[in-house]
Parts: sequence; structure tokens; C-alpha cells
Amino acid sequence: MRLSTVILPIHRWAEGQKAWQRAEELGFHAAYTYDHLSWRSFQDGPWFGAIPTLTAAATVTQSMRLGTLVTSVKPFSPIAG
Repeated sequence: MRLSTVILPIHRWAEGQKAWQRAEELGFHAAYTYDHLSWRSFQDGPWFGAIPTLTAAATVTQSMRLGTLVTSVKPFSPIAG
């Protein structure tokens, strides 16, 4: 049986990297994060972007699969940035 986990993008990287590394140490097949604009329970704290979070997670893990559990379609213009 393969098990996966969800790691919310709510921690600054010094703490967040430990969660991703720990998930791999525990033997999870995959770890996912959300790509929401916010989450009601965490609206007063930080909520980091999924792609930068996954990119950083890839630098501290070896074999665990990484991905977004939910990807939001957000209006974004790279020109208006």
C-alpha cells in the first residue's frame, strides 16, 4: 500500500523543510500541498505559493513524489505583475 500526505504551505522554509524531509523519512510515497488563495483557518497567517513550495521541497527530498492536491485557476497577468 502506498500512502501520501498533505503539507500545508503555512510555514516559513526553515521550519517547512523539516516537514517535507520528515514525510520522506516516514516513507510516504508522495506529499502534496494546496494551491489555494487562502484557507479559512489560516487566514491571519502566512500562506505560501504551491509552486515555490514544491520547488523548495524538491531540493530537500530524494525520491518522494511531489505535487499539488488542488490547483486553483487564478486570474493572473504576468504583464500586470
